[in-house]
Amino acid sequence: MAREGIESRLSRWHARIAEGHGLIMVGFVDGRPLAISWSEPSETRAGFAEIHSFYTHPDGWGSGVSAALMAGTLQQLCADGFERVHLWTLRDTPQSRRFYTKVGFTETGATQTRDFGDGNPLPQVEYERTTT
Repeated sequence: MAREGIESRLSRWHARIAEGHGLIMVGFVDGRPLAISWSEPSETRAGFAEIHSFYTHPDGWGSGVSAALMAGTLQQLCADGFERVHLWTLRDTPQSRRFYTKVGFTETGATQTRDFGDGNPLPQVEYERTTT
């Protein structure tokens, strides 16, 4: 990702955290923050929550932090009154797609492209599941 794209995303994360925008959760391993989740009510699917971002640092892969963070995210969304949740993930990331399937998400068949701020739109696929 180009440096401008990284700086743009970093600025957006700082703004989200400062504004208390949505549900932001962090997964730690041995005191290190290795995973982050950001979700809020979906703007496109009535009654759904949307997980906008779910990232795990490579040092956390295989540690269980991703599954624990997803479980915590789903539990909190359910407590907040959401019965269903959806997310978009990059089409060409088999590791993330396997993870979402493993934790109970199903691909909906919907697709879109998204520019993450670096001028390089990438194809995405949508997944959904219940929060319970």
